[in-house]
Amino acid sequence: MSIPISTFFVGLNGFIAFALSYIVVMERTRTRIWHGETEAALINQPNYLERPNKWAAFVENYTQKSLLTKADDGILQRKVRAYGNFTEYVPLGLLFIITLELMHSSPWMLWLIGSALTIGRVAHAWGLITTYGPSPSRAVGFFLTWFVYIVGAAACIYSSAIAILWDAS
Repeated sequence: MSIPISTFFVGLNGFIAFALSYIVVMERTRTRIWHGETEAALINQPNYLERPNKWAAFVENYTQKSLLTKADDGILQRKVRAYGNFTEYVPLGLLFIITLELMHSSPWMLWLIGSALTIGRVAHAWGLITTYGPSPSRAVGFFLTWFVYIVGAAACIYSSAIAILWDAS
């Protein structure tokens, strides 16, 4: 059985997860905060430049050629949270889509849920990365995600009930 709509959204959200991961890695490289998310965490980390291995020397040489600045107003923490929020909410949203497609739900329902999930998670990540505190993008993101969770869960229960009743008759 083919599930092309689910496959599309799994692939699309996979690329978004990669992009968010890349953003975090680049911020860690820029700020030299290899573990944790704040300058306070940096204080507790050993100085890898005292006796750098070849990889550490390569990374240091590379980062010195770019604009290297100290950690700022929590941008690394916000980028880490954007990636974390994405990986927390997207799997269940995709599972709703896959399950409903396997249950032969209407394609418009699958496109609606998949589009809302993807747009919502991108909006949320954008709002989280670009602003501190509440933002319209974050609100759009979590409301669309809640929409996906409510509609997806209800549609799964409905599809299950119909299938159970159909099999019982």
